[in-house]
Amino acid sequence: MYADRRPRGEAALVYVFTLIPMLALVAAVPLAWGWGLSWLDVGLTVGFYYLSGFGVTVGFHRHFTHRAFKARRGLRNGLAIAGSLAMQGDVITWVADHRRHHAFADKEGDPHSPWLFGTTPVALARGFFHAHLGWLFSRERTNAERFTPDLLSDTALVRIAGLFPLWTALSLLAPAAIGGLVTQSWWGALTAFFWAGLVRVAVLHHVTWSINSICHMIGDRPWDAPGKATNVWPLAVLSMGESWHNLHHADPTCARHGIGRGQIDMTARVIWALEKLGWAYTVRWPTTARIARLTARARQ
Repeated sequence: MYADRRPRGEAALVYVFTLIPMLALVAAVPLAWGWGLSWLDVGLTVGFYYLSGFGVTVGFHRHFTHRAFKARRGLRNGLAIAGSLAMQGDVITWVADHRRHHAFADKEGDPHSPWLFGTTPVALARGFFHAHLGWLFSRERTNAERFTPDLLSDTALVRIAGLFPLWTALSLLAPAAIGGLVTQSWWGALTAFFWAGLVRVAVLHHVTWSINSICHMIGDRPWDAPGKATNVWPLAVLSMGESWHNLHHADPTCARHGIGRGQIDMTARVIWALEKLGWAYTVRWPTTARIARLTARARQ
C-alpha cells in the first residue's frame, strides 16, 4: 500500500492551516493601502519567507527527499526545523508525499497530478484545483513506512517531526514577538503577525502549490523526464529555483535545477555556500558528463 487514511483530527488541521492564511492573503490587499504595513513588516515578511522557503527547498526537497547533498547533523536538524516553519506539514510527511509524487509522476498514485481527470477543459480545471490544493483535503495519507524508512530511522528527525505544532506556533508568533519588541507596541506585534506570519505563509503555500499545478501544465520541456513537468521562468525567484521543474524530474538528485543560462536558482547558491562552509558535502552538482547524458536522452 502506498497510502492509508488520514485521522479526522489531522484532516481538520489541514483545513485550518490552509484556509486561514489564504483568507489573510485576501484581506491583505486592502490593508496594504495606507495603513497596517511598515518597513519592519516588509523586512520580517521577506526574512521569514526565505528562511522557511529555503527550509523547504534546500532541506525538505533537495536534501531529505532527493539526497542531492549530505549535511552535518546540526545543519540537517536545522533544515528540518526551518522547513517546518513553512507550515506545509512535518518533514517526514512532506518527504513521503514528494517521493510518492516522483514514483508515480502524473500517473495513478501521484498525490497531486493535474492530469488524473482527463484533458477536456473541465477535466483540466478540476485537475488544476486538485494539484494546487485540492489534494491536501483528501483523507488519504502517504505511507511513510514505504517511502521514508530512512527518515523514520533517524530519531532526531522523528522528534522534530513530532514537534510540528511547536514549529507552527513559532512560525506565527516569532514575527509578532519581534515586531512587538522593536516597536514597543501591541500594534507592531499584530501587524507583524499578520504580514510576516499569516500572509507570508499563504504566499509561500501558493508558490509551492504552483510547482505541483502550473509546473505540470504549462511551460517549456527541454529535457526528457517522467511525467509532464515543465519550466516556468516567472516563478523562479519566488520559488527559489524550484520552477525549473522539468530538469528536476529529468535528474531528481541534482543539487541545481536551473542549469541553463539566466536560470536563477537561489537554492543552489545556498547549497553552494553551505558546501563552502563545510556544512554540506558530497553535493551532486550538474557535471559535464551528467548534462551530456541528459542531452543525449532528450535528443532520442
